Amino acid sequence: MKDLEQLVRPNIWKLAPYSSARNEYSGRQAHVFLDANENPYNDPLNRYPDPLQRELKERLSAVKGVPVDNIFLGNGSDEAIDLPYRIFCTPQADNVVAIEPTYGMCRVCAAINDIGYRPVLLDGCYQITADRLLAACDNHTKIIWICSPNNPTGNHIVRKEVEEVIQQFEGIVIVDEAYSDFSTQKTFRSEIAKYPNLIVLNTMSKAWGCAAIRLGMAFASKEIVALMNKVKYPYNVNLLTQQKALEALQDPFGVDKWVKVLLGERARMVGAFMELPICERVYPTDANFFLAKVDDAQSIYDYLVDKGIIVRNRTRVQLCHNCLRVTIGTKSENNELLAALRTYQR
Repeated sequence: MKDLEQLVRPNIWKLAPYSSARNEYSGRQAHVFLDANENPYNDPLNRYPDPLQRELKERLSAVKGVPVDNIFLGNGSDEAIDLPYRIFCTPQADNVVAIEPTYGMCRVCAAINDIGYRPVLLDGCYQITADRLLAACDNHTKIIWICSPNNPTGNHIVRKEVEEVIQQFEGIVIVDEAYSDFSTQKTFRSEIAKYPNLIVLNTMSKAWGCAAIRLGMAFASKEIVALMNKVKYPYNVNLLTQQKALEALQDPFGVDKWVKVLLGERARMVGAFMELPICERVYPTDANFFLAKVDDAQSIYDYLVDKGIIVRNRTRVQLCHNCLRVTIGTKSENNELLAALRTYQR
């Protein structure tokens, strides 16, 4: 890895971050707050939230096994995807490399920030080699994106290939592990002390069932987390989100039960789909969804919409022609989908 200062945009390295009133205060416990031009009424919503989410990070640290200083919290994982572009990539000069297909916000954020985006197609098994990813890089490549388990394919990228990318690439490698709670494989967040160029993303939206509160996480070196905190908007995670996340984190064993149920339903749904006449293949998955190749994705999708059942039509995505992505729902929701597909006629 290059020296971090060499990777960061010079203006960002020199940036003096906005200093909020609550960031400036330290010392004894305070009870009178006349510093932030807040309305003194309507407690607690009248007060700005903790800009660094300290209490929430302490709880996440215990659950995720990552030190507080190595945790960044954002307004959904999308903020944690956008910030590395703003920190490391100079518009109209630098580029990033990403597996293809993958989560679409990687490409969207590149376009918003005017950064070159170099997709590298997965093979027929939805895998990639380190050599192919590294071959797509040049002296202006700042970031390599790897989503594992991948979206929309559902499978893990072979770990030794990811490790080789991290070890050989001189820039930043970002591994999006949004679906890792549904997998038995070791997460990469346990490797951040070993790899200073690694950023690992996670979310409260999937296994934790909290998509509505918009809370994403990034695990990285203290130095990279400090850069993300410097560039983010001051109060990026609101008080209600912090409170709801703390409530959810009180019962991690309840989440484990949800995951166990969903994995059981996933196995049942995959088996049932493989018996459908319309289904040609179900791809291996380590997520809370699976990708199924069918004989006419658009027709089946339209048929399901008419019945009020929504799946994701991925037929226009590269390597996913005639594929539907199906999220695992409740048993009754899954049964309704299967019943509809069993009566489908062209």
